[in-house]
Amino acid sequence: MTELIKTREWVERAVIGLNLCPFAKAPQTKGLIRYVLTKTRQSETLLKLLSEQLLYLQATAPQICETVLLVHPHTLTNFLDYNDFLADADQLLERLGLDGVFQIASFHPRYEFADASPNDISNYTNRSPYPMLHILREASIDKALQAYADPDAAADAIVQRNQETLTRLGKDGWARLWQ
Repeated sequence: MTELIKTREWVERAVIGLNLCPFAKAPQTKGLIRYVLTKTRQSETLLKLLSEQLLYLQATAPQICETVLLVHPHTLTNFLDYNDFLADADQLLERLGLDGVFQIASFHPRYEFADASPNDISNYTNRSPYPMLHILREASIDKALQAYADPDAAADAIVQRNQETLTRLGKDGWARLWQ
């Protein structure tokens, strides 16, 4: 259970506290984020659990559960293995006919963007305490982006703002978040 406490703390302090995701506060405040912890060590089992959570979210109204964080601290701890697994997750969406209904956002303690060095502070926008898969409703994303004057440019603007926030904060500031 410590893993879920640390994950919730990360959501509160980093994701919401730094406004890395401007859409996270409302579901968190309303208790609409489902936190699921698995102790599995097998990627095949993780894929099965991901399938179960996708089907759960499909069958559940957004007023009951908006989004799911599938936390898997013992599976895909190597970032490159995790990154490879994301292709399997996308194929699963297609097999289930849920591509375009849901998307899977990726978070990992060693997250590294393809165009960033391993120590680049911008990587911290997707660095979480444990490997996790975040299942998002496409309709909710579209609805949230409609609040912006230019919805098509909003996602890029959020990424840019996040990188600027973390650059200002720096690694020392990031470390202070967890003290």
